[in-house]
Amino acid sequence: VVLKKEIERLNNLKINLKGRLYISKKAHLILPTHRILDAASEAAKGVAKIGSTLKGIGPTYMDKTGRNGLRVGDILLEDFKEKYEFLKQKHKNLLSIYNYEYNAEQYEQEWFEGIEILKSFDIINTEQYINESIDSDKRILAEGAQGTLLDIDFGSYPFVTSSNTICAGACTGLGVAPTKVGKVIGIAKAYCTRVGSGPFPTEDLNETGEKLRKIGNEYGSTTGRPRRCGWLDLVALRYSIMINGTSELILTKTDVLNDFDVIKICTAYKTKDGITNKYPFDLSEVIDTEYTELKGWKCDLSDISSIDKLPKELLNYIAFIEKETGVPVRMISTGPERKQILLR
Repeated sequence: VVLKKEIERLNNLKINLKGRLYISKKAHLILPTHRILDAASEAAKGVAKIGSTLKGIGPTYMDKTGRNGLRVGDILLEDFKEKYEFLKQKHKNLLSIYNYEYNAEQYEQEWFEGIEILKSFDIINTEQYINESIDSDKRILAEGAQGTLLDIDFGSYPFVTSSNTICAGACTGLGVAPTKVGKVIGIAKAYCTRVGSGPFPTEDLNETGEKLRKIGNEYGSTTGRPRRCGWLDLVALRYSIMINGTSELILTKTDVLNDFDVIKICTAYKTKDGITNKYPFDLSEVIDTEYTELKGWKCDLSDISSIDKLPKELLNYIAFIEKETGVPVRMISTGPERKQILLR
């Protein structure tokens, strides 16, 4: 349904996707009952909820790993409707254990309309297509979603998503061998944010956090929920660099910090066992955080066109990050516009 709406919006802009959009046969389908299961499960958790986007992603992954899921390629088979009804009934049986009212029929009609739109596009073995493109020296840009610490295996479990969000996920998600991956570029904000529940060592619940949210327009792209905000966490950043094999960094939203007299950076965690700069198994072990304070640059960055014209305080901030992580910062964004990106 979401893809259907995106395609319709592009069509309204006179953008023709035929012959340009290819859909993987192996992509899993989110059924209407997946979304209902997601909502029912989250509601049942009460105060222990993990902050699901309620889009049905978690239950879809449960069916995938349980080998019950429906894939896009299934819509081309004669027994697709039979498979759909079987899985829908399985979901209804699961929903019977929840005290949750729902009406699947309201989603179903639009869902099947979306299926017909999918059929109008090229449904292919994308792993074959991508590898042939690589062999033909074509450049492939893989765009993932969400950050390292939402990774199902290496994130702040259980407050994570259902997939691998680290760079290795590009290999398993696309069917591309690790040896074919070029450089790994890490993207980090100049401060930290989080949507939904879960531990957040550097979160600021006071004026600073609200100021970061307001200036940075920090609201979830899917749900619109206010993001939780805090200072940059170098413990988490170093861990993310290690997990991804990051060779260089892009530092975004430096302009959000323009109006701060002092900027803090977390360099270590305090646990019951002492001070550590290593990311722990369980973030609930973190009792407190240690910070280094740097002087703010207190100026507008929007019209700066080159790195050497940046204020020395921002250059010091960047140099501190590079020293602490051992990775160079190659790009910096100084505003929301495309032209407000500086290369080093």
